[in-house]
Amino acid sequence: MFVDQVKVFVKGGNGGNGLVAYRREKYVPMGGPAGGDGGNGGNVVFKVDEGLNTLMDFRYQHHFKAKRGENGMNQKQHGKNSPPLVVSVPPGTTVKDVETGRVIADLTDHEQQAVIAKGGRGGRGNARFATARNPAPEIAENGEQGEELDVQVELKLLADVGLVGFPSVGKSTFLSVVTAAKPKIADYHFTTLAPNLGVVETQDHRSFVMADLPGLIEGAHEGVGLGHQFLRHVERTRLLLHVVDMSALEGRDPYDDYVTINNELSSYDERLTRRPQIVVANKMDIPEAEENLAAFKEKVGEDVTIFSISTVTRTGLDELLYAVADKLDEIPKHEAEELEEVEERVVYKFEKEEVPFKVTRADDGAYVLYGEKIESVFLKTDFSRDQSINRFARQMRGMGVDEELRKRGAKNGDTIRLLDYEFEFVD
Repeated sequence: MFVDQVKVFVKGGNGGNGLVAYRREKYVPMGGPAGGDGGNGGNVVFKVDEGLNTLMDFRYQHHFKAKRGENGMNQKQHGKNSPPLVVSVPPGTTVKDVETGRVIADLTDHEQQAVIAKGGRGGRGNARFATARNPAPEIAENGEQGEELDVQVELKLLADVGLVGFPSVGKSTFLSVVTAAKPKIADYHFTTLAPNLGVVETQDHRSFVMADLPGLIEGAHEGVGLGHQFLRHVERTRLLLHVVDMSALEGRDPYDDYVTINNELSSYDERLTRRPQIVVANKMDIPEAEENLAAFKEKVGEDVTIFSISTVTRTGLDELLYAVADKLDEIPKHEAEELEEVEERVVYKFEKEEVPFKVTRADDGAYVLYGEKIESVFLKTDFSRDQSINRFARQMRGMGVDEELRKRGAKNGDTIRLLDYEFEFVD
């Protein structure tokens, strides 16, 4: 089964917790704090494996979680950092954040890799908090939470040549004749339900990869038919072979077919109109084909490159393949992958610092605190130790939480809620 689009959940490993410990040895009086730091959580890394050509593995596993870091140990020993979780993907994989639509990574080359979700940093042990004022602190941090997000993983086939055209114009038959690929071939529309890849080798030993994409119809860019699911694969091809049925046996005009498919390509992505294209006039073994080809050439003009072939009698195939190989020699490999040209410049501007917390009121009258910074500080606090609790209270006061709650009318005994925990407000 060909899978080219999946949604998965990724989570970096949590950092290990710091340790509260003291050095206790027979001849070392007042040894002091000796709690080590926790190790860092593992990152989730996507890495390209050129042996893969589909996202099939993601069909059975939708959650990828890296391991957490090891907790800190005695004698100031640092917990072990967790290794990254490496997930293999095929070349041509794009990873997007589902929530924002931002492209996180575009992976095209073998062994290229990208960090998709970062692991959390390990918490500090009490040895880190020793000061002249407090030489034996009972304070240690919990590890940070690893980054977690839903991502859309899309595969865009890395083929040199893409076959486009209406259903049943002979694309699959053409691919089966010029390559060793064995696509399903039948006399009904949408026989091809997934892209097929094949390697073409010309008589002069030049080779290239060809992709047969499911047939497009009018409205494909809006989701009509099957072609819209696979239009993304056209983006990475360097050359398009536009296969047109010159026999007109299905009652369609070849020129109208040609115009319709080009409109669909440009509607999906304007840059595809600039992609080099060769028109393949297929089914020339049918008697009416020559007459239709003459009328077609009159309408499209001399600027369009046209090759006449018949996949049944195998005429014209060698000339076409030589022309394709010659054209590919002229087109740099990276050209098809280039995004829109933009002038590269860096603009430095003042950005207001994000508010460390926000306050809202719940239906039951409780005051709810939320915000990335205050939640991070809260999760790193070890509430089993008084000194850690006092430190958290000082941090909240330093952020201005107490003052803001008073402004909102909070009084002694009011409930304050942060994540899934509740406190009493003490003025």
